[in-house]
Amino acid sequence: MLMKKSIQAWFLFILFIAGTQFASAQLSGKILDREDATPLEYATVALYTQTPKKLITGVITNQKGVFTFDKIKKGTYIIEVSFIGYQPKKIENIVYSGNAKDLGNLKISLGNSLNEVVIKAERAAIVSKIDKQIFDATNFQNSQGGTGTDVIRNLPSVSVNGIGEISVRGTTGFVVLLNGNPVQGNASTILNQLPANAIDKVEVITAPSAKYDPEGKAGIINIFTKKGALNGTFTQINTRIGAPSIENYNNSEAAKRYGVDATFNYRKDQWNVSLGASYQRNDLAGRREGDVFTIIKDVKTSFPSDGERSFDEENYSGRFTIDYTPNKNNEFSIGFFAGKRSKDRRADIVYFDNNAVQPADSDNRLYTFQYFNENLRIRKSDFALGSFDYAHTFRDDSKLSTSFLYEYTFLGGPTTNRNLGFPDTSQIIQDEYNTNDNPLNGTLLRVDYEFADFSFGKLETGYQYRFLNHEGDFLYTRRNNTSGFFETVPEFTSQIDLKRTLHSGYVNVSGKKEQWEYVAGIRLEKMDRELTLQGENEPNPEVIPYDYLQLFPSATLQYTLKNKAQLKMAYSRRVQRTTTFKMNPFREREHSETLEQGDKNLLPEFVDLVEIGISKRYKKGNSVYATAYLRNVKNLVNRVNKVFNDTILDRIYTNVGQGKSLGLELGAQLKPTENWRNFIGVNIFNLDINGDFVYEENGTTFTKKIDNNATQYTINFNSTYQFNTTSSLQFTLNYLSKRVTAQGEDSRFYSPNLTFQKTFFDNRLSATLQWQNIDLGLLDTNEQRITTAQQGSFFTTTNYVYEVDMVTLNLSYNLNSNKNKSKFIESEFGAKEF
Repeated sequence: MLMKKSIQAWFLFILFIAGTQFASAQLSGKILDREDATPLEYATVALYTQTPKKLITGVITNQKGVFTFDKIKKGTYIIEVSFIGYQPKKIENIVYSGNAKDLGNLKISLGNSLNEVVIKAERAAIVSKIDKQIFDATNFQNSQGGTGTDVIRNLPSVSVNGIGEISVRGTTGFVVLLNGNPVQGNASTILNQLPANAIDKVEVITAPSAKYDPEGKAGIINIFTKKGALNGTFTQINTRIGAPSIENYNNSEAAKRYGVDATFNYRKDQWNVSLGASYQRNDLAGRREGDVFTIIKDVKTSFPSDGERSFDEENYSGRFTIDYTPNKNNEFSIGFFAGKRSKDRRADIVYFDNNAVQPADSDNRLYTFQYFNENLRIRKSDFALGSFDYAHTFRDDSKLSTSFLYEYTFLGGPTTNRNLGFPDTSQIIQDEYNTNDNPLNGTLLRVDYEFADFSFGKLETGYQYRFLNHEGDFLYTRRNNTSGFFETVPEFTSQIDLKRTLHSGYVNVSGKKEQWEYVAGIRLEKMDRELTLQGENEPNPEVIPYDYLQLFPSATLQYTLKNKAQLKMAYSRRVQRTTTFKMNPFREREHSETLEQGDKNLLPEFVDLVEIGISKRYKKGNSVYATAYLRNVKNLVNRVNKVFNDTILDRIYTNVGQGKSLGLELGAQLKPTENWRNFIGVNIFNLDINGDFVYEENGTTFTKKIDNNATQYTINFNSTYQFNTTSSLQFTLNYLSKRVTAQGEDSRFYSPNLTFQKTFFDNRLSATLQWQNIDLGLLDTNEQRITTAQQGSFFTTTNYVYEVDMVTLNLSYNLNSNKNKSKFIESEFGAKEF
């Protein structure tokens, strides 16, 4: 109690800064599940006059299940409550005298008939709130049986390009939260581990408040898994099987696509136990067409190519979580997650006989050559992590939450690169093998305190500690064609160790008065980073320290107009921290024509975001929104190329200056008929990259100017027709326009899909038939060309052609009728490096 009072006294000055108290007459209440009194977030509460019955307004409950009506006249009213999966509730003869009135706890029950619930309480596909947009994942049938990536590619601000990179509003580098808990990781890796069937809704937070970790220059995607509210046992089994490839890409092996995942959940009073296991095989056939030339001392070397580029991906894991709630004031949770991941990329490429060496200013060839490159890159990750969470609610409804997570991940995997004669592949020109072992240890500790509600709103504060230790041993060998033995290549062999410590604390205030609503806060973060490098022939290691002490402020203000449209303004400062992979300055063989390396002096990216938006909901589930935004990125990190030798380019991750995006995001949910609903999102923005690429070559420093500017856009379209309560058809289209990079451009990329879904046995069995990447030989679906160039030095263009017309059948069966309450922890550190 003494600690609690000290905390409140310490932040007393914040109450003074917050200004005058916000007080107004209100009609409020709390929506709870009847079975276990769980607060229901996003329930819809409608207010009607008693006689005659006329709709006055409607609101959505917050995370505590609370709803509030402001500025209503004296009179007698009716309240109607609805929530997906629950029976609607009506409360009549509510007499409101003009003074604040609390209706207390209003409990609703799960529906007995799912068909009845679907008709009475259809959930909105989009809900706009002051600091986020919420999307109902169950509307995206094309993702069923897939992964989290298949779900979020439907969101208006999200795009996925031809090589699997995910971006939000045109930029990569966003943070994934799982059920509100931070997950530091590469988005594609994390999302590909999460079954789409387990996702209930997705929040997109483009301008996060100070209560969130500031990492993620594109903001936050918060994924919520499905939950239920009944005591008992829940068991679900999902299977997926893909038909053989329709198109022939002349790959060495046929693509395999199948998987199974199972979830068991037992809930009894204070206990909630979840067990899960998953196996997924998700191969992708394809090929690549390339054309490259380099110019060194007025000699031009050209090497066009064509061949296989395919992926074999395999994931399996097991996990459990145990929640214990002894009473309404205390919550305990422990979790464990372990498994293996493997992703093999094969690039077997023929470099044609029109590969040529000639003077740069002439077409007279000095000589030609051809060869076959056999390249296999294997990436593996064995991981185990555990977590412990505790939360205590005090008598005055203030709340203390703590979270601890420890993760161990062993990353690694070899790359083999063999240049062979062609067509006689028995001739070995060059044979290289490089591998690495990268153990990673990560620790996270977080403490959050939420004060009891003040008259002006809510006050939150917290502290976070993160520690990362990532070591790496990189071995690069080359076969001696005379002796037949592999020998170490010293200039490419190294040891690396990255240690990063973070301490941060925040204060956040939020409140509402009449039509105004606000969230504002500030976060202070101290980072210490130490990078230790040692080459094969270097006697002493090189130690490179870096630290910062930075403030990350945020503010959001929203005003509700008389017609219920909402205007919003927001500002947020963010940071994109560096990964070990992008800081490793020692070269690693990517494939025949590319070496890859990082920048040992790489700086974090600091981001300032300003946005202004408006949203409006209409009757029958229709809604529209528009958001204009300006995002400025300092120390922009980009992938750039330079010449290594006549047939190899150096691919380098480095800071290239400043990136500025000015854009407009538009979205609409349209329901022309009772059975037909549509969702469309458009993001159009101008991207300007301005700066310098500085590098060293043979002891000389070179600076190349970077100045690229272009307007680009993305379109996500989703249209669903419901034939009846058990069957539906859905068409989706994801389109990404041509976009600029630091040294070139990426071509347009698009993917149309068609899904038919049918349920059986009172909705216990769901069958989903998917036709993904529709092409029929008429389109250029799932195909993207990436081009980079530097005048007088090099030119490279590669067209990636991946599998189309993929047919998949997904079956999901619930062994009993209880709702799923399963929740699991996810990787916090290792997924990012994988």
